Amino acid sequence: MIGKSQLFARKAITQFVRNSGHGGVPGENLPFQITNRYRLTAVMAAFFGLGFSAPFLVVRLQYAKK
Repeated sequence: MIGKSQLFARKAITQFVRNSGHGGVPGENLPFQITNRYRLTAVMAAFFGLGFSAPFLVVRLQYAKK
């Protein structure tokens, strides 16, 4: 037996999914474009490369101060 709160939650989720406007196209809801493979590779390499190299650059700058 379904309680009133479960029924309300189910209706709310159904309405949210219906009104979300997502057309079901892969990558439509991402904040970046995935259509150009080479641009995506360059952007991801820069993003992750900067994040990986940041601690090493900070240590190098700290050693250069002394």
